[in-house]
Amino acid sequence: MPVDYNLPSDYLGPSMLESRSYMRESPFQTGMSMTAKLMIAITVAFILQQIDLVYLGTGLPRYLALTITGLKHGFVWQFVTFQFLHGGLFHLLGNLLGLWFLGRYLEDRLGSRRLLVLYFASGVVGGLVQAGLMFGFPAHFGTTLMGASAGVCGLLAAFCMLEPHGQILVFFLFPVRARVLLMFALGIALFFTVVPSDPLIAHAAHLGGLLAGIAYIHWALYRWEPSWRLPSFRRPFSSAKVLKIRFPKGGTPAESARPARPVSAEEFISREVDPILEKISAHGIQSLTAREREILEAARARMGKR
Repeated sequence: MPVDYNLPSDYLGPSMLESRSYMRESPFQTGMSMTAKLMIAITVAFILQQIDLVYLGTGLPRYLALTITGLKHGFVWQFVTFQFLHGGLFHLLGNLLGLWFLGRYLEDRLGSRRLLVLYFASGVVGGLVQAGLMFGFPAHFGTTLMGASAGVCGLLAAFCMLEPHGQILVFFLFPVRARVLLMFALGIALFFTVVPSDPLIAHAAHLGGLLAGIAYIHWALYRWEPSWRLPSFRRPFSSAKVLKIRFPKGGTPAESARPARPVSAEEFISREVDPILEKISAHGIQSLTAREREILEAARARMGKR
């Protein structure tokens, strides 16, 4: 039941809200999602890679793919650039497909900035794991790494952590619960990292990406009590400054939320609504507490009466 704040009749008028910065500017008004932009960048990089391979022959991909030789020469940028190169068309299409289905949900849930951090951080961690094994066991893990698979694996892990009871259609046919798929993917990646069978498949990079995705959701977004099971996230973590409201003892939450005196529309917006909407803009709606959601519901209900 929405909280009644006993606000004045002119509360939250349109002209009052339009003056707010979060109403004038929105990061979601660009027209194209970050997921789509990332897919376009990867596709363009693959096209240029093929043009160079067939017509130019500059050998530039050798400086962009993650290689033992390049790392020995200090080409640390390869930990990022290898994620834009691919070994073939099917390799590219598989990663684009995963990025499309997972990236859209995660961008909507986490925001564009966090999606990029999650994707590239997972790719870098996957590259570090694979590179370490390439240095130690080049016969089993190869000497070159390219592809967006590690980043996509990080997105898969993040999705499974956020929606452990959701279902994913494997090969578009077989519905599998997300947490089961995550454990299966971890098992496969770990097994073929310990027992490598094909140096052309970077299982170690996949493992690193999966672990990075889990770690990002675990430490960067949420706090949860350790358990042998996949965590159930209940307390969103945010560094944003949120207004703390002291409630008197006794009474229901709705009753205790009512202010002791009537407040003006401007005061209510500045004190109650502004911090919440700014928090949504910076950290996403999933960062709100139950009390903040009640305040927004009260605001929405009052606006609907105008």
